[in-house]
Amino acid sequence: MTTISRTASSKLPTLFGEFELVHYQGESLEALALVYGEIGTEAVLCRVHSECMTGEVFGSLRCDCKAQLELAQKRIVAEGQGVIVYLRQEGRGIGLGNKIKAYALQDQGRDTIEANLELGFAADERAYDVAAAILRELKVASVRLLTNNPEKMSGLRDAGIEVVEQLSHWAEFSVFSEAYIETKRQYMGHILDHAGPGRSSSGSPNSGSMDSDNPISDSIDSDSQSPEQTEGKAS
Repeated sequence: MTTISRTASSKLPTLFGEFELVHYQGESLEALALVYGEIGTEAVLCRVHSECMTGEVFGSLRCDCKAQLELAQKRIVAEGQGVIVYLRQEGRGIGLGNKIKAYALQDQGRDTIEANLELGFAADERAYDVAAAILRELKVASVRLLTNNPEKMSGLRDAGIEVVEQLSHWAEFSVFSEAYIETKRQYMGHILDHAGPGRSSSGSPNSGSMDSDNPISDSIDSDSQSPEQTEGKAS
């Protein structure tokens, strides 16, 4: 079982509300938790999020990582309690340098999976044992998980955390990230289990209501509108 230690914590005021920021150290890694409100032990609203320096720091439009992180903060604040586990797993676990190499291959026409495979990696190198260890340290036994990724759910379950509910977590996208998101949906099994705004269950355009799992009215399903409708919004 993965061992981690809590080393520091402080208040973290954000644009969305005040979180408690907790730092964890393992044998050769570090990770963070953002805790909002008085979380319980069962069915805690949770996002397990992997670091994306290019998106979250530099504003890259190649992915929806920053939008997903901010959406998780909004949804947890709206819920009144919850936790974001932030893992240092840049580039789906291949590291920052290799991620940039993968970007270069994508510039030449590969998709995100093909680029990883060409560099000698699996499509997704991430692991979730550290996230499970952090949740156990926070006394969380089961979660309602904000994710589209079935591997994330199974990874947490394998590590001993019960996932009692999966809540779709599609965020805003741009014309630059459309292909990346579609690859995740079609070839990595990411789940779209509701019609969402602007898309019917058959995939045709629709003027439906906002995602019932998403209480934030200014957030959209990342697969719900055309690039022409969304270009510029993610900036």
